[in-house]
Amino acid sequence: METQDPEPIFPQELRDAWPALSRDERVESFKLVPHATADDFFLSLSAQEQADLILALGPGERRTWLRLLAPDDAVDVIQATPPATRDALLRELDDTTRREVHALLAYAEDNAGGLMNPRFARVRPEMTIDEAISYLRRQTREKVETVYYAYVLDPQQHLLGVVSLRQLFQSAPDKRVEDVMSRDLVTVSEDTDQEAVSRLFASQSLMAIPVVDAERRMKGIVTVDDIVQVVQEEATEDIQKVGGMEALDAPYFEVSFPSMLKKRAGWLLVLFLGEMLTATAMGYFEEEIARAVVLALFVPLIISSGGNSGSQATTLIIRSLALNEVRLRDGWRVARREVLAGVALGAILGGVGIVRILVWQHFFGSYGEHAVLVALTVGLSLVGVVTWGTLSGSMLPFALRRLGFDPASASAPFVATLVDVSGLVIYFTVASLLLRGTLL
Repeated sequence: METQDPEPIFPQELRDAWPALSRDERVESFKLVPHATADDFFLSLSAQEQADLILALGPGERRTWLRLLAPDDAVDVIQATPPATRDALLRELDDTTRREVHALLAYAEDNAGGLMNPRFARVRPEMTIDEAISYLRRQTREKVETVYYAYVLDPQQHLLGVVSLRQLFQSAPDKRVEDVMSRDLVTVSEDTDQEAVSRLFASQSLMAIPVVDAERRMKGIVTVDDIVQVVQEEATEDIQKVGGMEALDAPYFEVSFPSMLKKRAGWLLVLFLGEMLTATAMGYFEEEIARAVVLALFVPLIISSGGNSGSQATTLIIRSLALNEVRLRDGWRVARREVLAGVALGAILGGVGIVRILVWQHFFGSYGEHAVLVALTVGLSLVGVVTWGTLSGSMLPFALRRLGFDPASASAPFVATLVDVSGLVIYFTVASLLLRGTLL
């Protein structure tokens, strides 16, 4: 009896199931994707997923899929593999691509040089429009995959100008490239940080930006699809740090359980030790709490309000610094603004707290004969704690940036822990001033 060939798998079905599949299942399923769509499916995978798949394939198949990648993408895949396997993967590439990949590996991953593709469309200034179009057509057939713009270079590869395909097709055939090219160029250097490159893309609305060396020789291009991935990675890293943990280096399901514990437990332990100071502060005010037990009822309200306001402020400032909306020199302006915001927000919360205490006292007599003083204590404490939380939460990212650390390290849980301890001090200090001679 003849065995039937397994049914092919559609790329979208496999893409949906991919995170839940084991390594062997991924390989077997990938081999069932029709040849006509397998290339697109492979290119849709992340660099880490491509690396894992290539390492699981046989030598002949490795060569096929590695050579499908552009040099900059091949670099990402090779960097995602264990160091011991990299030389073997490099040997699978053709000579030209291997030289290009070796050159790119010399750059830092998070710099423009590490992001760029050394294959780009180029023309000479003395070419006619017809000659340039024919030359570009030949380049796209041979090796250039991305043609947003054609870059005008001299024989020494110095960047002279840029011309769009639209300009070429709209110009008279006998005109020269130098007559239609734009000399107003936006470029980045090889060591420009990827965040600065992403901001340049956002402000200039370009599809590609040329990378030049110190002598303005063109080395490659960074394309918008490369930078979209960078922005996603940077945002993911910042969000994870703001959440109070180390940033993961891979998708959630691809991080091993021990590694996940290590990245989360460290920060949790630091935060736990910080919260222990809250117990120390409570112990310091033990006599006040013993004489006025009613004060203890509002401790969670006070410290959570301060922590929430601090978390709000630090999240706003971290994101503003990341988007370059706020700079280090704006620290004092931010401080003044956040103090005013803290007082206003504290007054709103304090007013609600006072009303709540007085209403409960009126209907239930919950807080004794000094309920008005208790209400004022809670209200004024909320103003102080929220103002302090807002100010400290907004200033901590500035302090970290000034010291050379990532502002995203000023995680919301860290700020909340800091404000919890100081909030208790503010609360019981206000209570001792207002309630002395009555409850205290």
